[in-house]
Amino acid sequence: MALLPRVRRALLAAVVAAAVALPLAGAARPSDVPAPVPPAVAPLRADGGPDALAAALEGRYAAERAALREAARTAEGHGARLRAASLRAMAGVDRRFLEFDGRDGGRSAEVVGDLARAERIAVLVPGADTGLDSYARFRAGAVALQRTLRQEFGARSAVVAWLGYRTPATGSAASLTPGRADRAAPRLRSFVEELARIRPGARITLLGHSYGSVVCARAAGLPVAALVLYGSPGTGSDRAADLRTDAAVWAGRASGDWIADVPHLRVPLPAGGELGFGADPVEPGFGARRFAAGDGGHSDYLLPGSISLRNLARIVDGREPDRA
Repeated sequence: MALLPRVRRALLAAVVAAAVALPLAGAARPSDVPAPVPPAVAPLRADGGPDALAAALEGRYAAERAALREAARTAEGHGARLRAASLRAMAGVDRRFLEFDGRDGGRSAEVVGDLARAERIAVLVPGADTGLDSYARFRAGAVALQRTLRQEFGARSAVVAWLGYRTPATGSAASLTPGRADRAAPRLRSFVEELARIRPGARITLLGHSYGSVVCARAAGLPVAALVLYGSPGTGSDRAADLRTDAAVWAGRASGDWIADVPHLRVPLPAGGELGFGADPVEPGFGARRFAAGDGGHSDYLLPGSISLRNLARIVDGREPDRA
């Protein structure tokens, strides 16, 4: 009998999602802002040592900076002033992008820190409602994590803010199903494999927030030391052992995070696919290692000075975090 209220809540969520998605189908969306085709860039090479890699990275950063400026001009010409302002900020001379493509809502990968010499590399994968128009918030988390790694542990580190997929809107049908995660996973897998190739001695940690944890789970099996799921609605797997990874799997959820109220179910849909993401990663039966995430809300895990940020930094550095 206890299952019935949870099923009703899941079905209600699906109905609400459909009600929200359908009226917005004809409205202007961030993905409608045009952008030029990005220029082709040469693959990064691992041979030649850190100095050669640093020089190659500077060339890549300069090329992506030019692409960002061109995309900003295109957005301005289209009347998308918010997008244009965000892109101009992203194109600053102190910014370092490995990838940028402004089409279809935008894709990017920004480096915070010295990637050529990093011994610790963290890849942040965002959840719902993250895009080019709201990019500053995502980057702020990457900056906070890099600063904590440097100040607390003195680590030679780099944090990569990977916005490599079109994130769903909170409450939309896409946010309740794994379709976008399944499409994003090959992109993430290719990106992390390239990082491992150009920095073969570095410890890489993959950190997925909210829907981003679904993306990370779908891309599991990567050459990473740790996989961190925080603020997660589930992964689509019943156990950490099902993620096909040799990495240490960590999970954390803050006590003020509303994601705790999301039903952890997987319901087959009539047209194929599933609604929901199954087992809760912070439950003991899932089998992940649990870290203390404090009492913040769903968007507070990377706030400067927070318990969650410090523990995420400890995991990235290969240290033991405070346990939940």
